Order: sequence, then C-alpha cells, then structure tokens
Amino acid sequence: MPQNAIDVASEILDDLVAANRILADQGILDAFGHVSIRHPNNPGHYLMSRWLAPALVTADDIVEYDLESVALTHSGLQLYSERYIHSEIYKVRADVHAIVHSHSPTVVPFGVTHAAFRPILHNAAFLGDFVPVFDIREKFGPTDMLVNRKERGTELARVLATHTTALMRGHGDVVVGSNIQNVVWRAYYTEINARMLAQAIGLGGGPIMYLSAEEAALTDVSMQRVEARPWKLWKQKALGRS
Repeated sequence: MPQNAIDVASEILDDLVAANRILADQGILDAFGHVSIRHPNNPGHYLMSRWLAPALVTADDIVEYDLESVALTHSGLQLYSERYIHSEIYKVRADVHAIVHSHSPTVVPFGVTHAAFRPILHNAAFLGDFVPVFDIREKFGPTDMLVNRKERGTELARVLATHTTALMRGHGDVVVGSNIQNVVWRAYYTEINARMLAQAIGLGGGPIMYLSAEEAALTDVSMQRVEARPWKLWKQKALGRS
C-alpha cells in the first residue's frame, strides 16, 4: 500500500473533508482549528488533516495517527501542533469517535467570564446542565495557550471528563461526538447557542431560563434523530454538490 494510503472506505475520507469544509463555511473554523475521527477499523488510531486551513482540506491531506499523535502516513509534512487534544481524548473516551477543536468566536467570551454557558436552544441540548472550562494556567502556569504537548492534552481530557463540550479559556472550545455528523452538529450549535445566550443576557429582564438537566437529556435524544437533515444541506453547500 502506498505510504500515504489509509485503509478506509473513500466515503469516510469524503465525510471528514466535508466536516472541515462545512465548519469553515459556517464560520466555526477559520484558518485554524481541526476535525478528527477515530479510525473506524482501528480504535487505537485516528484520522485528521495535515497542517492546513480547514477550508482547503482534501482527501489527500488526511493523515493517520496513533494515540501518541505520531503520524503513520505523510512522512515529512507539517502537522497540527495541537493534535494532542485529539489523541488524549480518544485514549480515555471510548464513546468518542469524532472531535472538533475551534476558536468559535461567540463561545470564547464565556470561557473568560463568570457567565454560565448552558443550553437555551433545544438544538444545543447536548451541552447538558454544565460545561467545564479548561484554564491551562491552573496546572501549567503561563503558557502560549496551546495544547501542543501530551501532558496538556491529558489535562484537557481530564477537565472534559464525560461532558460533550469544554471551553478553553482565552482559546476556544473542544466538542466531542459519536460520529462525524454528530460532532459537526455539536460544534455548530455550540456557537449558535452562544450567540443566542449572549443576546438573552443583553436583553436583561431577569434570570435566564436554561433547559433543565431533564429537558436537555430528553431533547438531545430527539435531536440526534434529525442530524442527517442539516448535514446533507451543509455538505451540499460546502462542497458545491449533492
């Protein structure tokens, strides 16, 4: 097999490319951020692009990594420095099969203030009743804010724990999911919930009526049944084809 070949169905790579393009098209990823999936045939590996702006990713750019974030294909190419976000979460979360790290613009302020980040929109029910904040300085002191070392990824995974989403102070967020459609939905609606919540806070008028824990749990089950609908729309727009 050629050195850069990855032993998965072409549809898997196509969806991973689509996820990059969709999240760029929807303004969740800019020139930075990344999307990965756990290898469907080898849970000890994951797939993610080489170092590249997400809107430019093609199937030829997808690299196979082990869970030490060592590239097993595409020797000699520059890689994302923050790939340890992905490997360290995959190590401890067997339920996670896709991850997005973004600098989602409206989410960032919630990671640097005491404003509670909880779901007010039913599409964001996956947020549950608590979203943790990873503050890199709590364990590592002053840093460049990047999760570019294994130990930083390990700590982020610890803070994320069993949640779907963690905010990263002064940096962005990480969102995990059961598959590529699920994690794209979650990354998108994390940003949409932040926009709506910021508007609600700005309106004043008393306490915010968040979804309760029970509502969030029930609604998330319902929302997972309809994830294919926006995925098909977003994919057609982002790739310019059906």
